[in-house]
Amino acid sequence: MKFHNLYSFFKGTALLCGVVLFPLSCTSVAQKKGNEVHYWLTKGDESIKLQPQTPIRFVNTSNNFQNIEIDDTQKFQYIDGFGYTLTGGSVEVINHLSPVKRKALLNELFGNDKNSISISYLRLSIGASDLDGEVFSYNDLPEGETDISLSKFSLVKDKDLIAMLKEILALNPKIKIIATPWSAPVWMKDNGKSKGGSLKPEFYETYARYFVKYIQGMKKEGITIDAVTPQNEPLHPGNNPSMYMSSDQQRDFIKGYLGPVFKNNKIKTKIVVYDHNCNKPEYALDILKDTEAYQYIDGSAFHLYEGDISALSTVHDAFPDKNLYFTEQWTGSKGTFNEDLNWHMKNVIIGSMRNWSKTALEWNLANDPKYGPHTDGGCTECKGAITVSDRDNFTRNVAYYIVAHASKFVPAGSQRIASTQTKYLSTAAFKTPTGKTVLIVHNDHKVIENFNIKFAGKIATVNIPGQSAATYIF
Repeated sequence: MKFHNLYSFFKGTALLCGVVLFPLSCTSVAQKKGNEVHYWLTKGDESIKLQPQTPIRFVNTSNNFQNIEIDDTQKFQYIDGFGYTLTGGSVEVINHLSPVKRKALLNELFGNDKNSISISYLRLSIGASDLDGEVFSYNDLPEGETDISLSKFSLVKDKDLIAMLKEILALNPKIKIIATPWSAPVWMKDNGKSKGGSLKPEFYETYARYFVKYIQGMKKEGITIDAVTPQNEPLHPGNNPSMYMSSDQQRDFIKGYLGPVFKNNKIKTKIVVYDHNCNKPEYALDILKDTEAYQYIDGSAFHLYEGDISALSTVHDAFPDKNLYFTEQWTGSKGTFNEDLNWHMKNVIIGSMRNWSKTALEWNLANDPKYGPHTDGGCTECKGAITVSDRDNFTRNVAYYIVAHASKFVPAGSQRIASTQTKYLSTAAFKTPTGKTVLIVHNDHKVIENFNIKFAGKIATVNIPGQSAATYIF
């Protein structure tokens, strides 16, 4: 680390080259900067977690190791960010920390200093998710009542979440937010319940205005909602809350109501379809094939509880001008650090990026040691990136490290560039807005893999332990 700090100091004082205190030429400093490769490692056995390793250098020599070749002339999608869902339950448990610990944790998660992981993207629930302490919408009414004018709409249930978002925005004003409902207000549904059922067609227009009021209400609080999806997991009506929405229903809602209502109210928030598993790419494809709906749609969102991550490329190949988003994957109470680190790095972080996603989001940010809060009927095994145990203690779980290997080094506005893969090594490479090159590598093998990072005619020879992840920056 002493060498790293000295290097950083030289980098920050490059304009002083040539004076007596710094007899190095500007050219030699530039060469050192260009040849240096810093990298961070997490091992599946938990012996090393997101720790910087001894820097390596690019050289002109060759060897017989396998190559990971990076080609920054081949460019792909721009990245919006990496992060989590900030559930109401996450806010509740983080607020249990002492003021000092709470402030330190928020800075660690969302700040931009050397000790931060610099989360750049958040997902919110519109109303309650199943990881809130109770079920609610922003327009709950006594049974039998309706409110077509939405005169009783209120964000008061999200007051603590809104307060935390303001703190997060103070740390990162450019953080992007996607929001999605788990259910419409029950009086708009055909079963009158928070769990299951579908949106009644007679309330399509009202529900579209409900989205507008949410976006406008958050904007009044200084919070910009960059994108929405019409429904979380529309083919899974068994959660609480939840709502079934077929692709035909979502298509009709978007083209007849949500899209036009957004347009009439000058809402710039993007509309993103689907927001469910990779086993049903036809859901998104069927909506995008409709020319009326197509004009209002920015892209499609996916989870990976079923199917293969390549489904994102299936949709991209059919509609290359529409964006892709990976918006949710959980880590559970019964999973191991090793299993989750390796599967998620390969499929969620690297896999989503190699299949055109602009985001890679893990599920909930934080919960308590009993995997709460959650609704009655909500997820009882979802493990947050952070576990808050009491006022002064929290634990960083596997999802923290999964996301951090990307979020800390690949800021929003980076662009994915070409990188090769081998039998055991999965990779994703990026060019950051400041011109740095970042390479994320996952070793699926149980033993060490030696390889060369090959870039611009030079190689840097490294090894990565078995079932580990590393991020290289140069």
